[in-house]
Parts: sequence; C-alpha cells; structure tokens
Amino acid sequence: MQVHNPTRGHREANRATAELMLWTFAWVATLALARFGPTHIWDSQPAASWTAIAINLASGVGWIMAHARFLQGIDELQRKIMQDALAITLGVGWVGGFAYVVADAAELISRDVNIAIFPVLLGVAYMLAIAAGHLRYR
Repeated sequence: MQVHNPTRGHREANRATAELMLWTFAWVATLALARFGPTHIWDSQPAASWTAIAINLASGVGWIMAHARFLQGIDELQRKIMQDALAITLGVGWVGGFAYVVADAAELISRDVNIAIFPVLLGVAYMLAIAAGHLRYR
C-alpha cells in the first residue's frame, strides 16, 4: 500500500521547475553563443559556428525533455492551462508564420522587418493565453 505524501510531490515539482529553469538558461546561453560567437569571439570560423549550433541544438533537446518532465509534475489544472496555451501558441505560430511566408513571397514585407520578431510574437501569445487560462479557471 502506497501512502500519498504531498511533501514528496511538492519537492518533485520544485525539482522539475528548477531543472526546467536551468535548461532554459543553458539553451538561451548557447543560443547567444551561436548567434554572437562568429562576430565577437571566433571571427567567422565555420567549424566553431557549427559546433556552437550543435551544442545549442543539444541543449534545446534537453530543454524540451525538461519541459515535458515539468508538465508531468504539475497539477492537472495547471497542466490544462499550459496545454491550452501551448495549443494557442502553436496556432499563432502556424497561421502567423505562413502569413509571413506568403506576404514575403508576394514582396509585401519591407526588408526592414526582422524575423526575430516572430519568437517575441509567440512569447506574447503564450503569456496572454496563460493569463487568460488563469482567469478562466479561477
């Protein structure tokens, strides 16, 4: 017979949260290294750039796995709110991404528009969807 231990569950959730935070920082740091290393550290050496990109991809995989473990460790309502927010963000990404591709192909987009705005759009959509989910289920 297994006894329910709320302290153990809370401790595991905290561990999953800390692990997700560490993987997030690792991914962001390796992304910055891959982006700025060629111009500020190793002067456009392709081997160093490919190595930095490979390290970034590997830390990205670690981040994805940590996020999956994080989702498994939170309560059902939080998981529902996050999964709904992720679904909305995926939809915004697909619709917005393809709209950008079509507008670019039709030469409707100024060359001054930077694609780096796209992850910002996704981040804003995710945060708004999380906030809406918390309001909806309060």
